[in-house]
Amino acid sequence: MAPRLKLRDIAFFERPTQFARPFRFGAITINATPQLFVRVEIEVEGRGVAVGASAELLVPKWFDKRPELSPAQTVDGLRRSLQIARGLYLAQTGFRPAFGLHASCIGAQIKACAEQSIPPLAAGYGSAEIDKAILDALLRAVDTNFFNGMADNIAGIDGRMTLDLTGADITGFLKERTPLPRVAIRHTVGLDDEIEGEGGVADVRENAGARYFKLKLSGNPEGDAARLVRIGKEFDTLDHDYRVSLDANEQYADLAALRVLIDRLDHDAALRPIAARLLYIEQPMPRDITRETALGPLATRDFIIDEADDSYDAFLAMRPLGYRGISSKSCKGLYKSIINAVRAAQWTSGAETFFVTGEDLTCQAGLAVQQDLALGAFIGVTHAERNGHHYVDGFGDTPAAEAQAFAAAHPDLYADAGQGIRLSIHDGDLLTGSLNATGFATSVHPDWSALSPLEQPKSLQEQLA
Repeated sequence: MAPRLKLRDIAFFERPTQFARPFRFGAITINATPQLFVRVEIEVEGRGVAVGASAELLVPKWFDKRPELSPAQTVDGLRRSLQIARGLYLAQTGFRPAFGLHASCIGAQIKACAEQSIPPLAAGYGSAEIDKAILDALLRAVDTNFFNGMADNIAGIDGRMTLDLTGADITGFLKERTPLPRVAIRHTVGLDDEIEGEGGVADVRENAGARYFKLKLSGNPEGDAARLVRIGKEFDTLDHDYRVSLDANEQYADLAALRVLIDRLDHDAALRPIAARLLYIEQPMPRDITRETALGPLATRDFIIDEADDSYDAFLAMRPLGYRGISSKSCKGLYKSIINAVRAAQWTSGAETFFVTGEDLTCQAGLAVQQDLALGAFIGVTHAERNGHHYVDGFGDTPAAEAQAFAAAHPDLYADAGQGIRLSIHDGDLLTGSLNATGFATSVHPDWSALSPLEQPKSLQEQLA
């Protein structure tokens, strides 16, 4: 039986994060954004008190892309999501399993956020970050690591949030997991990134020897095709084979525009280097159009959803429309990732393959990247978007002593090769051995005294004024 816990406190902090280079995706270019840190204190029945932590960038214009909102307003929406979730979680005063606490709050969280004009994807962020910190504290309280704890279903995940799975389905899946010892990095190429020559996509000093690449799309099929031709020519200079995914971040207006791009991929010889190595296309159309539009003949290629994954039944709803995959992001909810991985395993047969992918640049060096990497390694994600450190330059604005503590505790993940402490990439892979530490994939916590309290977000009325 899963251990039961109750919350004693939830605290939010943030740290400014300056980007080393601009990152353009969709309709926004990011040069800086705060990183969130969550600290929780829990009491575990029969085990005493423990502290847990989580971290994630507060990313503008991804969770909420409404054009009438500024980037700062969408970050404030995430802060309000966190505050709403804090109130709901702390209102649950009895002892219960970690997943039971989540399940008792998530419906009210979505509803309360909707009343403040916060969409479901952004609403889920507040719960997701608290859930990660609670799990970290729980694992520390019972003195076990993430991989062993999840195999034993320490959180008590059951089928109450699903229409199609039972608790036995989930427990059986968890028990059978063998965590991956290595996860390949997928190097993201933003819309403003260099393509040719020094500093370009084939420069090993930039891509760290990656064998997987994620190429951002703008939503203009002809412009995207021309850019992919240029990238394909550069990839031809690599001394190893590679695979690619394409990510439009909801920028393709409709199926007609998407059809033009796919036709070019299918028939343009200049695009063959990319088309022949294409694994899947990620979230091409806006989330509302995605939910209403069957892919039809385009589904001969693999498509996944990401921004449209804003509920526990999203993958279930997208399957009949032709989607084969869904992203795992701990910022969207670790329990949802696990449930979707169970579905993918159950649905896969000789005729059809369903899959979960790792897509997250919000994971900066330290807590965030370690927790998301562990989640992916546990559910079987063999390669993951993992160059957030590339855009932020290692640990960024983290104090040197804190970065050194993470490097000392996780020497297989971090190293200083003369440019400060950065992720240590081994032949294109990250190693997961040190993630077996007690807690949620981390031996150390941030220096809380070096963080600022979460900035007070503007109210809905102030934002609309």
